[in-house]
Amino acid sequence: MKHGGQLIAEVLQAQGVRFLFTLCGGHISPILVGAKNLGIRVIDTRHEATAVFAADAVARNSGVPGVAAVTAGPGVTNTITAIKNAQLAQSPLILLGGGTATVLKDRGALQDIDHLALLSPHVKWATRCTAVRELVPTLERAFQIAQEGVPGPVFVETPVDLLYPESNVREFYGAKSAGKSKSLAEKALQAYLRLNLARVFFGANRHTAKAPQPPKAQQPFPGAVARAVTKLQRAKRPVLLIGSQATLRPTEIDRLVKAVEELGVPVFLSGMARGLLGAKHPLWFRHKRTAALKEADLVMLAGVPCDFRLDYGLQISRRATLISVNRSEIDVRKNRKPQLAVVADPMAFLVALADSTPKLADITPWKAKLKARNDERNTQIAEQSEASTEWVNPLRVCQAIDATLADDSVQVVDGGDFVATASYITRPRTPLSWLDPGVFGTLGVGAGFALGAKLCRPDAEVWLLYGDGSAGYSIAEFDTFVRHGLPVIAVVGNDASWGQIARDQVTLLGDDVGTVLARSDYHRVAEGFGAKGLLVTDPDELPEALAQAKRWAAEGKPVLINVHIGKTEFRKGSISM
Repeated sequence: MKHGGQLIAEVLQAQGVRFLFTLCGGHISPILVGAKNLGIRVIDTRHEATAVFAADAVARNSGVPGVAAVTAGPGVTNTITAIKNAQLAQSPLILLGGGTATVLKDRGALQDIDHLALLSPHVKWATRCTAVRELVPTLERAFQIAQEGVPGPVFVETPVDLLYPESNVREFYGAKSAGKSKSLAEKALQAYLRLNLARVFFGANRHTAKAPQPPKAQQPFPGAVARAVTKLQRAKRPVLLIGSQATLRPTEIDRLVKAVEELGVPVFLSGMARGLLGAKHPLWFRHKRTAALKEADLVMLAGVPCDFRLDYGLQISRRATLISVNRSEIDVRKNRKPQLAVVADPMAFLVALADSTPKLADITPWKAKLKARNDERNTQIAEQSEASTEWVNPLRVCQAIDATLADDSVQVVDGGDFVATASYITRPRTPLSWLDPGVFGTLGVGAGFALGAKLCRPDAEVWLLYGDGSAGYSIAEFDTFVRHGLPVIAVVGNDASWGQIARDQVTLLGDDVGTVLARSDYHRVAEGFGAKGLLVTDPDELPEALAQAKRWAAEGKPVLINVHIGKTEFRKGSISM
């Protein structure tokens, strides 16, 4: 008879899972062994949060829910931030959590806590299996729930006595009931354990893993596309804003690109949608988005809610026609009532809209105005990059990285001020080539995202842009990169500060308390884990350091470049909440 770990592994295999992320623990060992025996690559990390971040990145890149397995108690609690980040980023993933034996639940066993109470607010569904026969159908349902509607994480607790071979579990139960006493209490205990054992294993192999039914994309309601066409044809200054939700079906991303090009509407991109149109597409505008939204007479939000990133909808003119398309019934109307609200998959809507071939008014003057602004901002950035600073101007660092990026590169960003500066300068080259945490603004995603991205795209250059503050969260994962042969290139913008916080805190409150770091030797930390490290303190050293990093990565070696950067006024007053 197959043990529970094997049954779970068979479901993962049937669902198309190629990687299982974990930090090992006795509660989940059968899952790891079962997965390995079926050819699923088990990637063990140095922190459970990294395992979940990596699963998140796999979901974003592949369209198949990522999977992480962690041990009970602190193993599960260590994932909370990463799980919440996935929920808010609408990433479908499965978290398998170990649990105490069913017979010992709530009796003070090792690492026995109420996992469901902790996880339920942060996932689409949280459940606990109580018998081996429940493992397969429960896990299959978890995959379905994670992907349907608004995607998100799902938590499944798998008690340890459901996972190990029945013979091992019988020995465990026997040890718990061992004793020569023939007292009534002893006999009652033995009877109870036998009954629980029978319940746990009854019908254990009743269910076998089945091929999944791919989730159907939510289609727009009848008439929605026709109404959008009518509004779009009247517009003289339209703007299309596309967010991560439009990229939730990565295997169909080419259809989205084609639809956007056929529509011909000026586009601003955010989140995972960055890079959708490449680095130089004439429809893509990066700068002065707020000014464009205030002047537009039609704004179409494709998978973008009116949250703090759009100043709760205030960036959009009240005179503009607002079309909002979102999988979420809440987000489609969040903070601002649109003239047309469409609860549907944004990709499906844009494809249907393009298929209707709307005849737009002549918007050439509008595009020219947006381009002039965009070019002006690029010129300003280029001029600011030449400014002299102590150490290396961070804008110049980002320009050097952008000039170095390969056409197949992926950028993972983890940080505040340095990373936000990079978002103005480094250009994603292809769809799905930019990974940021999303609306939660979580620091610490870097190593996990880079891990998942490199596994999904092994032939691509994966660049991890770190602030020196955020690097501290996951730099130990260079050990993971080395052990698993994943040549990620990391660049740390090291200004010895929590810069994004310091610039406003010092200005508003006159004190830098809690924001000061040291110019630590992060490159030596990476070297200590077996990776390659480089230190850059002069701008003239940048080109060769970046070139050397690419050479080492091509040889299969992870690299960390520690760049001492100076302080600028580039993003003064830019923090938003």
